[in-house]
Amino acid sequence: MNIKENMSIIMRKEAEAIQNIVVTDDFEASINLAMTCPGKVITTGIGKAGFMAQKFAATLSSTGTPSFFIHPAEAGHGDLGMIDADDLIFAFSTSGKSIEVIEMLENAKALGVTRIVGVTSHIDSPLRQLSELVLDMGGEIDEACPLNLAPSSSIAAMLAISDAIALTLMELKEFTPADYGKRHHKGYLGSITRNQHQYDPV
Repeated sequence: MNIKENMSIIMRKEAEAIQNIVVTDDFEASINLAMTCPGKVITTGIGKAGFMAQKFAATLSSTGTPSFFIHPAEAGHGDLGMIDADDLIFAFSTSGKSIEVIEMLENAKALGVTRIVGVTSHIDSPLRQLSELVLDMGGEIDEACPLNLAPSSSIAAMLAISDAIALTLMELKEFTPADYGKRHHKGYLGSITRNQHQYDPV
């Protein structure tokens, strides 16, 4: 194996997955939902998609859209109580068939939640039926993984979609470096917003 060539191929496949995303009207509508949501912005997902949902919540929160992640398995053990009818849920699942995610959304709808945005790939997924809006990752994705199993290209697509949402919201809210610094006052980024000239480790 040519290791450098192999690594380049993997990166190219992940980049292609991002390039294959078509930004539809639902993408813009999801921004409008987030801008006008009277409740909280919640993210969810399980497995690698769950890590992307957690990262999305963290990026939203640091850029002017307070958000938090609910683990779909823990939702069945009381964390569903964090959700109100006025909330907006972004649900991440490549297949759209993850049982824990589907069950959480079904139960959230029973609590009156209607604002659900699904981030998914598979056409035949229950997640699409449960979502008001669907952010399509570009059809069934060929993973960069040589087994076509380990989430890789699909995760790159999720990351790009979630960043596009968070950063678009940031711009629409006219979020400033000073605003950022109030929420991220530690570490190197915090030092920049405080106009410090030396590295301030966390």
